Amino acid sequence: MMWIDKGGPIIWILIAYSILGLAIIASRYLQLLLTRRCNLLLSPKQWQGGAEKRIVEQLRGVLRLHGHSPELRATATHLIQAEMKPFESGLKTVAVLANTAPLLGLLGTITGMIKAFQVIESAGGKVDAMALAGGIWEAMLTTGVGLSVAIPLLILLHFLESALGRYHWHLHQAAALVLDRSESFDIAVDEGLDDWETVADVL
Repeated sequence: MMWIDKGGPIIWILIAYSILGLAIIASRYLQLLLTRRCNLLLSPKQWQGGAEKRIVEQLRGVLRLHGHSPELRATATHLIQAEMKPFESGLKTVAVLANTAPLLGLLGTITGMIKAFQVIESAGGKVDAMALAGGIWEAMLTTGVGLSVAIPLLILLHFLESALGRYHWHLHQAAALVLDRSESFDIAVDEGLDDWETVADVL
């Protein structure tokens, strides 16, 4: 607690940065781990719910109405973005915290050094070296804490974004079951066949 008291209010702000950033990252990791994922090697009829099934079902509806058209791909992009939005909430906040933490620490160091030199000026240049060293140590403390907050947040954010990227690709692969086989869907609809059976046949 001594170094927290010596660092002043900026240390408390950096601690709040750390708590908020880690809380957001942990919640998104947990949310991603608890998300059901469908086995794309199985027929969609065997999927037990999940984002993949929602995407395929809605794309199937668009296909029935409009057939093979650019609107189908635009709808797929919109549906994937909608499924990803809850996972991406707060990531920009974490990025801002991680990028501004070192700057905030540097600000604390600069203000601390200004105070140290004000002490030297008020003492007429006759300052105890130990007292001066203590003041500089306190000033440098905020930079160290700022970097200690920023580095873990940036690393964890990188791993989280990589995991979300893999999940995004998984949803894209689910949508591709419709997009890549849309011509087969058109044939099935024209012939009055069950388009779910068409999906199962082409997997």
